[in-house]
Amino acid sequence: MTDDIEDLQQTYPGAGTFKFGDSAELCQRLIKLVRQGKKTATCGAASDFADEPEAMPVMGRCDIAANWDGTPALVIKTTKVEEVRFCDVTEDMALAEGENDTLLGWRKDHKAFFKRNGGYDPEMLLIFEHFTLVEDLHGRALEAKT
Repeated sequence: MTDDIEDLQQTYPGAGTFKFGDSAELCQRLIKLVRQGKKTATCGAASDFADEPEAMPVMGRCDIAANWDGTPALVIKTTKVEEVRFCDVTEDMALAEGENDTLLGWRKDHKAFFKRNGGYDPEMLLIFEHFTLVEDLHGRALEAKT
């Protein structure tokens, strides 16, 4: 763990660290979308949290989004957590992820993502997390640190 992340965990007690996506390119694209205010949600397979329950998003908790190399990029604060089946994701939910312009595009891209990362089933449970950007670690604080 880097000193930067240890310092951030003192500033944001209980913060976990995670990476968006499953490749360096996707990670940086998603971080950029958060910085632009276009990405205010993310999701993961509920089964991914079975072995690591402490990684489960918690409403009100701040977490550190890392660059692919592990250096801290952003601090986000979870505002809502939902458990939803893949087939029940709404257009509003999909568009909040900021990656696609339509629910159909979201389904196509996320189906491919889940197939690459352990399996896809239209009935699979997802943990859907809504968040706000608290701090862009390349620049200024966006809300008071708590």
